[in-house]
Amino acid sequence: MCAQYSRRVGAVRPNHLMFTSGVGSLVDLPNFSVLVQGLDDWRYDNIPEWEPIKEERLLAAVKTLHGKRHVEQLRPAPWLEGLDGDPRGPASRIGVPTTPFPAWLRCTVCNELGPIDSQVFGFENEKPTRPHEARFFHDSCGRKRSGRKPLAVAARFVLSCTAGHLDEFPYSHYVHRGGPCVKASHPRLQMEDRGGNIGANVEIRCIACGERRNMREAMGKRNEQNLPRCRGRNAHLGTFDPQGCDRDPKVLVVGASNQWFSQTLSALVVPRSGANELQAKIEQHWVQISGLPKAMYTYGRENVTAFKELAKWTDDEIDAAVATVRAIKESSPQEPTSGYPDLRTPEWEIFSAQQLPEPNDDFALRRDPDGVPDPLKGIFADVIQVERLREVRALVGFTRLDSPDPDDPELVRPAPLSRDDPKWVPASEVRGEGIFLRVPEQLLAEWEQRVAESTALSCHRAAYAEFRKTRYSDRIPAQFDPMMHWPGARFIALHTLSHLLIRTIALDCGYNAASLSERIYTGNEDDPRGGILIYTAVPDADGSLGGLVSQAEPERLVRLTRRALHDAKRCSSDPLCKERLPQPPADFLHGAACHVCLFVSETTCERGNRFLDRRFVVPIDDPKLALFPDLP
Repeated sequence: MCAQYSRRVGAVRPNHLMFTSGVGSLVDLPNFSVLVQGLDDWRYDNIPEWEPIKEERLLAAVKTLHGKRHVEQLRPAPWLEGLDGDPRGPASRIGVPTTPFPAWLRCTVCNELGPIDSQVFGFENEKPTRPHEARFFHDSCGRKRSGRKPLAVAARFVLSCTAGHLDEFPYSHYVHRGGPCVKASHPRLQMEDRGGNIGANVEIRCIACGERRNMREAMGKRNEQNLPRCRGRNAHLGTFDPQGCDRDPKVLVVGASNQWFSQTLSALVVPRSGANELQAKIEQHWVQISGLPKAMYTYGRENVTAFKELAKWTDDEIDAAVATVRAIKESSPQEPTSGYPDLRTPEWEIFSAQQLPEPNDDFALRRDPDGVPDPLKGIFADVIQVERLREVRALVGFTRLDSPDPDDPELVRPAPLSRDDPKWVPASEVRGEGIFLRVPEQLLAEWEQRVAESTALSCHRAAYAEFRKTRYSDRIPAQFDPMMHWPGARFIALHTLSHLLIRTIALDCGYNAASLSERIYTGNEDDPRGGILIYTAVPDADGSLGGLVSQAEPERLVRLTRRALHDAKRCSSDPLCKERLPQPPADFLHGAACHVCLFVSETTCERGNRFLDRRFVVPIDDPKLALFPDLP
């Protein structure tokens, strides 16, 4: 919804608000671009009976992060059903608020450049069923195309800095080299895009005084002196940083991939290890149930929605389960005050338990009574079909220019989501299915010792240290350990195996590879783990069509594992691919891996296609480096 004109201008999926189009991001629409506004401007007043997303474990984790201690809720995006039936009805006025940005427009006919509030541009959005046709036009242009006033598009340059600030490009200041126009106080400008193959070839011209300047003089490190200091503007909040900003601004083009990086947390909704179905439901609806004494359970059954799911249990059973859950919560250790909170351990405990939990509406596991198929007993120690799961994702911040560190939330400080400390954060949930595969611990431990001093692993370690030193521009603190959070050899092997399986599974399971996600469980020296969860994470058909779970049936699993491992021995990019090792001056964190053999989409990989190397899984050069030197 475009705040200034009260018009619906487009639609995105809930997951897009977590990863590509969240708070503070620029969304490039067909005819202009908009900026998603901060949480202060999101409205739920006109949405009857909306409910926050319930996942206490994720909510508790969000509260441990900087500036999030007051968060009380995980909220879905504001949305109201009925838009298709009545495009002009109440649903058309509910949505995520945005504002046009950049607020400078260029006429596509006469090249006039000016801000939206200069009153030379108009706006039209006459068809509620076609929000993509919303457009700005040059009202005072003397020429028309097809009987319509010419389209005005966003001037495609903005300024940003590594503190997360975003601002308009100062065209008048720039073309006049920091001074005023000598002939007009508010000069008219033109932007001429001349194309070419030598980078930006866009010239700004002042109509009043005739000054000209090419945008090339604003690009690159050596031209930063031609730009004004960062004003500390948080455009999505409508505020300026009161402390100002000492960072050097960079010129970005609308649509640049580094204008917005999301910082998210996600958790699978799993019962506590050993919890039964009743305890799981009480945990899910803890806020509604825990405040009622046993004497009021009769009232709760009639008036509290959560009690409808407890109909088959007696008051005594519910009271006992509430007491058990309360004792668990009170005895739970506090989360660490630094680093990301641990959301993987409870999941690992459930997947690796001898006795699987009772199924519920959010989570259901199944283990084949015959165990791992005989041909794969040297590959996997356990195979679990995840017939039903629910994943909740929360947006806790965003950064610009540099992506957040996946292990250290403080290394790249995120920009604020609201003007004050937020009371809630945006979240989304998806339901799906998956396969959990556990690799034998003895096999992993022996392999780790075998490759510990290898040249290949030394190259990976050195590349990681160099990557950490150069990755975060001017954000690197004075005291900085480049090897902190090194994932280790075990992660590289399991991550590579996961990608091999994902690419093979996608050919048979009915989901494309971009609809699958992974979670790697590796633990640490004191608590070694070796598990891979491959699961669906898309809202379509609840992501549970059964095609993925069926791949864990014994015959299919044997076939796809054999195919994945044997295909990994060769790549059509060999010998270049198999000989690759991460080393200077190249800036990458993968070895024998490429788009042909291992890379998957960004929505699938949890580490951005880093920490991958075929040589650590199958024998492609030195068999001693392979986790599985003898393939099934």
